[in-house]
Amino acid sequence: MALIKFTENYEDLSTDRGFQFKFFCDHCHNGYLTTFKPSVLGMAGGLLSAAGNLFGGMFHSAGETAYDVQRAVGGPAHDEALRDAVAEAMPHFKQCTRCGRWVCPEHCWNHQRNLCESCAPDESEELAAAQAQVTRDQIWQRAQEADLARNIDVTTPAAVFCPQCGAKAKGKFCNQCGARLAANLKCRGCGRELEPGSRFCAECGTPTR
Repeated sequence: MALIKFTENYEDLSTDRGFQFKFFCDHCHNGYLTTFKPSVLGMAGGLLSAAGNLFGGMFHSAGETAYDVQRAVGGPAHDEALRDAVAEAMPHFKQCTRCGRWVCPEHCWNHQRNLCESCAPDESEELAAAQAQVTRDQIWQRAQEADLARNIDVTTPAAVFCPQCGAKAKGKFCNQCGARLAANLKCRGCGRELEPGSRFCAECGTPTR
């Protein structure tokens, strides 16, 4: 038996109705789907199974038997279908003589070097990728060196959230529900700063409202 290629980079989509295969590029994994090849035994089994669903009994048993026969003797037919599929798919791939991988010629083959782009990268593509990477690195470096917080008062208290409704607020009262903001509230009795949501001062017991 002749050697069947593409033994590691294909997916077998065959069923009892017929044979079909999907071959993949070893580099980008784009695929090529081969033409569906009906199985004679599978079609016969399907017809008998359909008849069994309509009439039951002997026809249904015959359909199951045909399927079992197809599974038992489908090896040679499957191998033949695979060889035909390989012959159909091979013109859509190129094999690199350096690494042995099969790749698609549209995206992963260096036509000038006659090797796959993993073994012989395209110079213009590599240059463009390198320039893009350097540009990104320089942008990050310049952003880190820039003083973007020059005009920001870092001593300003952080954002205050209303203890009643949770809205972001400023000042002494919430502009959404009108509640007093405990972050800016001090006890009327002793002057101690109150904890958020306090109803009474923890120091002297004076009500906060």
